[in-house]
Order: sequence, then structure tokens, then C-alpha cells
Amino acid sequence: MKGILEEYLKRKQEATEIKDREDVARITRQVKSLYGVMCELFGTDRIVLKASKLEALPLLKSEDVGERVLGLQKLIYEDPTMDQVPTMVEIPAILEQIEEEIADFVARRAVEENLERKIAERMQERHEEYVQEIKMQILRDKAGPENAQTLKRLAILEKMEHTKLARSVMEVLRPRRLEEIVGQQRAVKALISKIASPFPQHILLYGPPGVGKTTAARIALEAAKKLRHSPFGPDAPFVEVNGATLRWDPREVTNPLLGSVHDPIYQGARRDLAETGIPEPKLGLVTDAHGGVLFIDEIGEMDPLLLNKLLKVLEDKRVEFDSSYYDPHDDNVPQYIKKIFEEGAPADFVLIGATTRDPAEINPAIRSRCAEVYFDPLSPSDIKQIVHNASEKLDVELEPGVADLIAEYTIEGRKANNILADAYSLCLYRRETARGRKAKKVQVTVADVYEVVQSARLTPYVTVKASDQPEVGRALGLAVAGFVGSVLEIEAVAFPAREQGKGTMRFNETAGTMARDSVFNAASVFRRLTGEELDNYDLHINVVGGGNIDGPSAGAAILLAVISAVKDRPLRQDVAITGELSIQGRIKPVGGVGEKIHGAKQAGIKTVIIPRENLPDVPVGLKGVEIIPVETMEEAAKVAFGAPFELGKASSQ
Repeated sequence: MKGILEEYLKRKQEATEIKDREDVARITRQVKSLYGVMCELFGTDRIVLKASKLEALPLLKSEDVGERVLGLQKLIYEDPTMDQVPTMVEIPAILEQIEEEIADFVARRAVEENLERKIAERMQERHEEYVQEIKMQILRDKAGPENAQTLKRLAILEKMEHTKLARSVMEVLRPRRLEEIVGQQRAVKALISKIASPFPQHILLYGPPGVGKTTAARIALEAAKKLRHSPFGPDAPFVEVNGATLRWDPREVTNPLLGSVHDPIYQGARRDLAETGIPEPKLGLVTDAHGGVLFIDEIGEMDPLLLNKLLKVLEDKRVEFDSSYYDPHDDNVPQYIKKIFEEGAPADFVLIGATTRDPAEINPAIRSRCAEVYFDPLSPSDIKQIVHNASEKLDVELEPGVADLIAEYTIEGRKANNILADAYSLCLYRRETARGRKAKKVQVTVADVYEVVQSARLTPYVTVKASDQPEVGRALGLAVAGFVGSVLEIEAVAFPAREQGKGTMRFNETAGTMARDSVFNAASVFRRLTGEELDNYDLHINVVGGGNIDGPSAGAAILLAVISAVKDRPLRQDVAITGELSIQGRIKPVGGVGEKIHGAKQAGIKTVIIPRENLPDVPVGLKGVEIIPVETMEEAAKVAFGAPFELGKASSQ
């Protein structure tokens, strides 16, 4: 019995040993396989290097399965502190964990490889796009910003530049020298003296259109540059702008005169500045004119608020700029922009403004800062000289009477040049269409001028002409509008009233209330001077043409017409009178005497009667007309009627 038990136990032990050997062999193969997998995954060299760092290399070379499993653990978990050799019982579970770790690693690696592949593909695409962009950029840099369309448009523009019809006639006939400015010697002298001084003044030029204000200002600057004491340098600019066309935004988004700021959020800002949020100052015309002249034509038409802003610049000689987007601590702000925002832009210039408006209509603040120069209306002789000067520039001959005829239809030098240029064009057309031999030089005839004025429907500028033949009940007064004087034709007719003391007085309503007041004053003075009542007459007074008389200056002329009509006494028709009539018979001063005298000269008036107090207003060096100052109506009547007579008695014919 004992022997059988021992045999059983022996066989059982042998079976156990065989099983253990099989388990060890299996585990050994499993460990070896896992090691081979790791070598394939990581590479043998890397595994050896890694095992050396983790002190696992001796364990991997060991014949003991447990030590080799410990070496695998150190490699998988990368933990050199592991030193517990697992038992055979623990090894299967450990190997299973190792397999799980390797499986996770393989899965992660597969995902990573997939991502890396996609990343590589995307990078390749981006690389190809980038290379293509670089190629295109190189081509653009080499070829510039041009393409087929832009080059085609450039060619069209260049072709258009070579196609010129003609220069403007104003450009050809515009005066180039001071000597060519006709009829404005005093005004030009005053203009140059004021800007060429070591202390130049701002200036306002008054005068009718077409008399040379703009041209005189331009030439005056060139003349001032040549004077030794002039403050202007040889490169002093002349910046010209029309006040009627100046447009600006009260929000200061745009202001071509003073300048503005283009904030980065608004259209028009430079791209490089907008991208960095930097506002860009745009300098205006006042800065362009720095060191020179800023000429504003029609300054009376400027926006009053803009004009007030200009006054501030005249005082400070600088323009201030501001923007909520400006950061003085931003290092990206260019130095010139920082300087403009912190110090302003220089604007030291001489302002010359020109206007056809009455001085009373100009802003008093601008007038107080400027010297004032008045340009005279052009006389017929001035127009004739302008026409002759223009004919020399056009290289044409003038038939006798052409200049005189043009002078009848305009008092503007610009218009006179236009009429001559139109007649010249008509002559050229006639020469080209005519048959036979052609003259070497073009000749403008009176018939050509008549055809031009008729096609343009022009009318003679002066409708009232002086005459050597006296007339009853017709007096010539003087008026002024827009710096242009003219002759007023005042008529009066008187009839005995149907019933004594119940006469009537009529006066055209279109002449205005001030003219009506002058009629009432004349009636009172008539009674005072003659002792007669106008109530005994039916009196009709008429201002020929129905013009509105904006002022009392026609009072003396109305009284002369009334006296002439009632007394049946002829008045001289080569005499014109201006002056306010007081109810005491005095002749009071009026405005616009200089312009009225020029208007009288145009009408051929030989004698002008003015109030004595207006004698200083008579233009210096006046020729071609006699000026007689008077204080009372009696003095004026003696000149107007051509002979002394008693006003209190009816005169005999």
C-alpha cells in the first residue's frame, strides 16, 4: 500500500514537473516573441539603448524567465526602479498586461501614422500652393502691377494725350506780364506793394468780373519774387481755388482747404496704416500754399463756417489735426504722422481773396484782417486796347471799327477776348470754304463781329448814350451795381391840373420805395425853390427800363427832371448827376462814386455832377470827363441847364 502511494506521488510529481517545464517553455517563447515584437516596433538598436538606460539589459540576457519578464516590464513602463522579479504564478498576468500595453502602443502608432500621413499630405498641398504663390509673386515682381488690361488702358490714355484739339483761347490771350494788364495800373501797384513788403498783408480784391483780378494776383507774385525786400522765395507757390466750389464735411472727414484725417475705419485710409489702426492726416491747400500765396476766387461765396476756420489758420499760421484713433505711445506710428498730430502742419501764407460782391456782404472778420484793393471797371478805351493786344497774339488784322464795336457789347476783358476769338474762328471758316486766292493774313471785319454778337444774341452794354442835344423833362442819373456803374434815364412830364390844387403824381412802382421817397423829397424842394405847388400839375415820373433804385442817390436827378418838365426848360444830355437830395435843397454824399463815373464815361458823358463831400472818392488821374462838385441844388441846376436862371420864375425859351 505504501509503495503504491509513493509511486503515485512520484508520477504526479513528474507530471507536475513536466507541466512546469512546458509552462516555462511556453512563457519563454512568449517572452521572446514579445521582445521580438518590441524590436520590430522600436528597432533593436533603440531597444538596446533604452534597456541600457533603464538598467534592463542584463535582465533581458538572463536565462531566468522571471528576470526577462522584469526586463520587459522596465522597457514597457520605462521605470528603472522596478526590481521585484515576478513568480511563475504572476508571470501570465504580467505578460497579459504587457501585451495590452503593446497593443495600445500599436493602436496609437497606427493612429499617429494615419495623422502623420494626412498631415504630410496637407503639408504637401500647402507647400505646393506656397511654391505657386512664390512663383506668381516672382512673376508679379518681375512684371510689376501691370497686366494685359491695364497695359491696354495705359496705351489708350497715352494715345489720348497725343490728341490735342487746341489750347483754350483764355490760355493764349491771358496776360503774362504786368504791362499787359489793361486799365488796372493803380490796383496792380497797390497789390504788389502790399504783398512784396517785408511785412506782407492779406488782401481782398474787389471788382466786377473779367477785369483781371485773378491774373493780376498771379503775376503780382512773380513780380514780388524779383524784389530785393520781398519775403517770397523763388519757389513760392501760387495755390488757386474757387470759394464757390469748396466743399467740406463738418465732421472733418474731408476738408480740401484746411486738411482732414482719414481714420483707419474709413474708406480712403492707406492700407498699411489702416491695418495697424493708425490715422492718416491729409494736408490741405493752406499747407500747399506755405511760403507763398493762397488765392481764393469768389471768396464771398465760401461757407461762413469754413471761412471762420480759415481765420483761425491765418492767426496761428498752423493747422491742428486730431483723431481719437491716434495713440502717441504706439511705436508703429510714423514720425511724420506723430509730428503732424503733436505740432500741427505749417500754413504760413499770404491770402488773396477776390470777389464781385459788395464789401458790406463780406464777413467783417476777414475784412478786418485784410487790406482791400478795388479794381476799376474797364472803360471802352481799355476794351479797345485789350482787343488790339489780343489781335497781336492771334496774329490777325482788325478792320477799322472792330475794337469800337466789341467795346459796345461788353465791359469785361475776358468777354472781349471771347468775341474776338469767335470772330477769328468765323474768318478761318470763311477762308476754308471760300474759293479763289486767299489772303496771307486773317482779317477780322466788322461784319464778322456783328455776326458773332447776333448769333450769341448779345445786346449793347451801354443803352443810354450822351447827346449834345438838350431835352425837356429828361435827366441822366447814375447808379451802381456790383462795382459797375451805369446811367439812369429819368423822364418827367407835367400837365396843368384839370382843377387847381388837385393835380396827381405818378411814379413807376418797379423803381422801389427809396426812389419813391426821392420823388417826395423832390416835390418838397421844388416848392421851396420855385414857390410853386406841384399840386397844380399832373406829373408823371418814369425811370426808363423799370430798374430798381436801391438808394437815395437819384434824388437830385429826379428833381432836375421835374423842374425841366414843369418849367419847360431843356436839360443838357451830356451831363449826369448823382447825389441824395435833402428837403432843404442840399446835395448829400452817396456811395459808389468811382464806379458811377466810370459808367458815365462809357455812356459818353462829358460832365458829372457829384456831392462836394464825395470829391475825395473821385479816381486819381481821371481823364475824359469833367467832375463838378456841388453842395446845393441851385449849383447843380446851373450846370445841368447850361445857363443860370431864376428858379422862382418861368424861363423863356
